[in-house]
Amino acid sequence: MIGRIPIQDIHPVVDCGRRPAKAAAGETFQISATVFREGHEAVAAGVVLFAPDGTVSPLLRMHELAPGTDRWGVDVSLPTEGHWHFRIEAWGDPIATWFHDAGIKIPRGMDADLMCEEGARLFERAARAVRPNACPQNGDNGRCGHRAALLEVAARLRDEAVDPRARFAYAKLPEVERMLLAHPLRDLLTRSPKHRIVVHRRRALFGSWYEFFPRSEGAHVGEDGQMRSGTFATAARRLPAIAEMGFDVVYLPPIHPIGKTNRKGRNNTLVAEPGDPGSPWAIGSEEGGHDAVHPDLGTIEDFDAFVARARELGLEIALDLALQCSPDHPWVKEHPEWFTIRADGTIAYAENPPKKYQDIYPLNFDKDPEGLYAEVKRVVRYWMSHGVRIFRVDNPHTKPVPFWERLLAEIHATDPDVLFLSEAFTRPAMLQTLAKIGFHQSYTYFTWRNTKQELEEYLTELAHKTSHFLRPNLFVNTPDILHEYLQTGGRPAFQIRAVLAALMSPTWGIYSGYELCENVPVRPGSEEYLDSEKYQYKPRDWAAAEREGRSIAPFIRRLNMLRRAHPALQELRNLRFHYVDQPELICFSKRLPGPYDPATRRQGMGDVVLAVVNLDPHHTREATVHLDMPALGLDWNAEFIVDDELSGQSYRWRRSNYVRLDPYVCPAHVFTLRAASANPR
Repeated sequence: MIGRIPIQDIHPVVDCGRRPAKAAAGETFQISATVFREGHEAVAAGVVLFAPDGTVSPLLRMHELAPGTDRWGVDVSLPTEGHWHFRIEAWGDPIATWFHDAGIKIPRGMDADLMCEEGARLFERAARAVRPNACPQNGDNGRCGHRAALLEVAARLRDEAVDPRARFAYAKLPEVERMLLAHPLRDLLTRSPKHRIVVHRRRALFGSWYEFFPRSEGAHVGEDGQMRSGTFATAARRLPAIAEMGFDVVYLPPIHPIGKTNRKGRNNTLVAEPGDPGSPWAIGSEEGGHDAVHPDLGTIEDFDAFVARARELGLEIALDLALQCSPDHPWVKEHPEWFTIRADGTIAYAENPPKKYQDIYPLNFDKDPEGLYAEVKRVVRYWMSHGVRIFRVDNPHTKPVPFWERLLAEIHATDPDVLFLSEAFTRPAMLQTLAKIGFHQSYTYFTWRNTKQELEEYLTELAHKTSHFLRPNLFVNTPDILHEYLQTGGRPAFQIRAVLAALMSPTWGIYSGYELCENVPVRPGSEEYLDSEKYQYKPRDWAAAEREGRSIAPFIRRLNMLRRAHPALQELRNLRFHYVDQPELICFSKRLPGPYDPATRRQGMGDVVLAVVNLDPHHTREATVHLDMPALGLDWNAEFIVDDELSGQSYRWRRSNYVRLDPYVCPAHVFTLRAASANPR
């Protein structure tokens, strides 16, 4: 039922309130609603926040987002993790109505004294409504300073010895406006139902991910001429370089024993040669299953040492959770009821026609749902006990949604710091549903969005339409995905995609080898790598690549350092695009506004990062960039200084600016902004 003051289209709300919206601790986001009433009388609205410990916030006043739209909003930031609630309150604002009418009548001499008397009565009502415990000081029969000040306004409005215009001007003083904001006179108060927001730890929103295969780090040729696996100990030697590049999370593909039956060989051939290690996603052998480590990598104690070393360097370990088995997995013998049996009596292997995965058996979650659920939960908690607080979930869209909703809720109830990333390269409905039911982050379609139109449309969706429940993790490549853009664009393409992912989203990631610009597909038209690391060891000479200038690691480090230095880049919902008159260049900004300035009645410019990127990796492009100045916290006619954080150069800019970007020199400007009065550096 609609209240006396209608409150509609409340945001953020997920599935009509059946599931909570999401935020991260300290993240800035907007609460909004459509608020209106009959006739021409003024309305106002505010938000009340309810913290996990039961604390109730003071009323946060909302403002109309665009005049005449009836859409009201306020930016909020929830400081602590846990389950929060919010409620919107709306009311008739008789004093605002009076200000409007009096502002028309009194200057024209229309009912001037009558309007002043009506205003005086409203201010008296406002004074009586001031709660004593809300006042900074008490006195005079319980009246506080604000109450007395409001009564003083009423008295001034009744002073017929003073011109009505002067009386009205006194009522409009800024200090009076501030008192009315603190103690609004609220008629016909209407409250919405409470709505939920679950607040996660900061890493759920912000972080830089690096994926690598431990078995490749330290892999070497043995005395018999065959490759030997690296270990957790040799892989740990790579961690300082990863930390030096500014990454926060190290993601490991499955580290479990690998089956021998139907083991795939190099480049996904059906027959493995001696020494071929097989795919890590073909999990399980006589040496163990999902709760074991591959003996070639070491022991569980070695894994613990690897996690500890990462922690020393400020890195978190994310572990792959791939719910599938090789034909040799212990579950196959112990729990045949967990698999699908074909008409010929064989267990069905995984297929995604025309792709076939003969080395993998998918699990059937409908045959023994309780038994399978209990085992998976046990496995997850086992790795949690060994320091894993982030899981990257392989193909969650091939498992039932209720399974994930239940598992993630149970883990969150006891360990809310444990995060789950969904590798949901699937249809939008499933991808978004998985985000709604509890996954903290999701892979996206970013890899396949390469033109300006594609990027602007898709990132607008991620930043503004689904950001209250879906947090994107923009991986630029994966062991499965080497996009044609990277195959043909050379070093500039790798830099371009890194700038886009690292600056457009607060969370991004790369798969090892990206910094070396590895770009050779297994065949034309394929997104698979030649000599894919999924099926073989791939040791890399990182030092030689650095010496020979083949690595873009310093470029990646610079991007990650900028992300850490600028709070604006640690947010998702503040992404804004600006018009560029050529299709090959894209311009976007992120801004975290500064404090509110009472003198100008505006928020300060704050932290602003502005990027212009040449999307053409082959040719120099030039264009004019036309900036949305208010999105940068600036007046339309303002001049300002932009400092390019990649080249070190500075320029004086205004609303429209010429740019020229050579992708072989640097394909992007990444600007921070300063006042024009400052000296260029």
